[in-house]
Amino acid sequence: MLILALDTAMAACSAAVWRDGATLAARRQPMARGQAEALVPLMQAVMAEAGIADYADLDRIAVTQGPGSFTGLRVGLATARAVAVAADRPVIGITTTEALAAAVPAELRGNRPVLAVIDSKRADLFLQWFGPDISPLGPPESAEPEALRARLTEQPAVVVGDAVAMLGDLPAGCIDAGPDLTLPDPAVVAGLAAAKALPEAPPGALYIRPPDATLPVNGGRLRP
Repeated sequence: MLILALDTAMAACSAAVWRDGATLAARRQPMARGQAEALVPLMQAVMAEAGIADYADLDRIAVTQGPGSFTGLRVGLATARAVAVAADRPVIGITTTEALAAAVPAELRGNRPVLAVIDSKRADLFLQWFGPDISPLGPPESAEPEALRARLTEQPAVVVGDAVAMLGDLPAGCIDAGPDLTLPDPAVVAGLAAAKALPEAPPGALYIRPPDATLPVNGGRLRP
C-alpha cells in the first residue's frame, strides 16, 4: 500500500510517502503559521524524492484531523481532499493524539497507559488517554494542567506531546516520552491510515471547542 501522509495540525508542516511499512521520503518544517504556503511544495518534494510521479499512483492520502490549530487543520484537510479528488483516491483522517501515542515505542510503554497532550494555546490542554496497546480509553478532551497532574498521580502514564512541559515535574511513576515525539510523525500517520477501513465520507476537523473567530451579529450587516 502506497500512502501520502500530511500533517499541519500543530507547530509544523510535515509530509511523508510510505509504502508497506517503509518510509520512502519524509520532511518536516517547524512553523507556527504559514502552512498554507509551505505544504504543497513540501508534498511535491517528498513525492519526487520517493520517485512517485503521479498522485494517482497512491492508494490513499492520510491527514491529521485534530485536535490542534484551527488554521493548520483546515490547510491540511483541504489539501488532502484536493489531492484525493484529483487522483480519485480516498482520504483517511487520523487524530493527532492517536499519531502521538502510536509513536511511543512499545518498550517505553510497557504496561503503562499513554497520555497524549497538546498545547491548546489557552489555559487548558487537549488530551486523550490510550491503553498500553494504544487503544483509546476515551475520546479527545480538554483539561486544566493541575487537574491532569492530579489524575496522573493516581494513574501514572507515559506522557507524549508538545504540552508535556506545561505539566511541570511529572508525578512519580510517569515517563516523559521525550522531545523527539512532541509532534505527529507523518510516517506514523501513514501506518495508522493503512490499517483503517475506508470511510464513507472524507474526514472533517476534530475541534475540542469552537474557534475564537465567530460570525458577526446580523451577518455583518448594519442594523437599520
